[in-house]
Amino acid sequence: MLFQKLMGKGPASMVSPSAPKTLWAWGAGYLGALGLGDGIYRSSPTQVGALTTWSQVAADGRSRRALKTDGTLWVWGDNTSGQLGLGDILHRSSPVQVGALAVWTTVALGTAHTQAIKIDGTLWAWGTNTTYGTLGDGTLINRSSPVQIGTLGTWSSVTVGGTNNSALKTDGTLWSWGQSYFGPLGLGTAGPGLTCSSPTQVGTLNTWRNVSAGTNNRLAVKTDGTLWAWGRDQYGQLGLGDIINRSSPVQVGTLATWSIASSGGDHSLAVKTDGTLWGIGRNNKGQLGLGDLVLRSSPVQIGTLANWSALAPKSQGSLAIKTDGTLWAWGYNNGGGVGSGDGIDRSSPVQVGTLATWTGVVRGAYASLAIRA
Repeated sequence: MLFQKLMGKGPASMVSPSAPKTLWAWGAGYLGALGLGDGIYRSSPTQVGALTTWSQVAADGRSRRALKTDGTLWVWGDNTSGQLGLGDILHRSSPVQVGALAVWTTVALGTAHTQAIKIDGTLWAWGTNTTYGTLGDGTLINRSSPVQIGTLGTWSSVTVGGTNNSALKTDGTLWSWGQSYFGPLGLGTAGPGLTCSSPTQVGTLNTWRNVSAGTNNRLAVKTDGTLWAWGRDQYGQLGLGDIINRSSPVQVGTLATWSIASSGGDHSLAVKTDGTLWGIGRNNKGQLGLGDLVLRSSPVQIGTLANWSALAPKSQGSLAIKTDGTLWAWGYNNGGGVGSGDGIDRSSPVQVGTLATWTGVVRGAYASLAIRA
């Protein structure tokens, strides 16, 4: 999955878009997930290499992806299913470039596969595909190198669940493919044997602004500012006041004041247009940041501040960036995923370090990545 960023209110306005940006990692280093050349755990952010040309990060499980400002794509970590796109199944503990092209603009990944968009708007995928048609190329064949999905160059963003995907086209339409066990595709059907091996449009509307994939659920915001959810709802993470799965998009409340929403699987985070932060779903490790361990099936505000800009919930933990460029974390901290220098869980946001130059962040299942100017 890819971090979600507040449109029009990017963090650290004092940081120039062209400023040099370094890459940092912390948490569990198993299978080289941190990109630091080893398998050692880090409980505080540690710089990955010395380069200052990173622009975007994505993480899931023990695999990592990152884009550089020159449009090149770099990967490392778990490669059991060829999800690194390097033509083999060898793990990498340091960043390795995928091919030689400098044409990538967006990358996202799930349990064992990757989706990416090129500057020409074409969609590409690689990794596991044999059971659910997860890649979207209409086959059940695993790919260890990128393969194009369809022929169109009209894709604007893509988000990846565990074995399912959703994407937006430039015309504002929403599309899904992969496994539909709990209804995460939003196509009105759900079941263990239901799959879709090619992108299929969700409804007929062209008013979708952003969409985020949890393992088996979705949160999305429309252009009118309304919030919508569907898929698995075991812990109330859809925000609909119950724990009932939905196989089609359902509006969360009646407000039209949402800016971004990000699903971390069993819990979700969202930011309103006023910059306030809200949490929904499972909270057994304090991952909602509300100072307790109580589940919430409807959105609840986290604190009182109105200065949040980027979200990265995942696997019982959360990361977020404020508009001043500071980085904050809370939730499960086994392996140092919170980045606080210890292994203590946090049920309220704590600042990671003291710097105010963070521009992007993503939390994987076992470790985190961030970009700093």
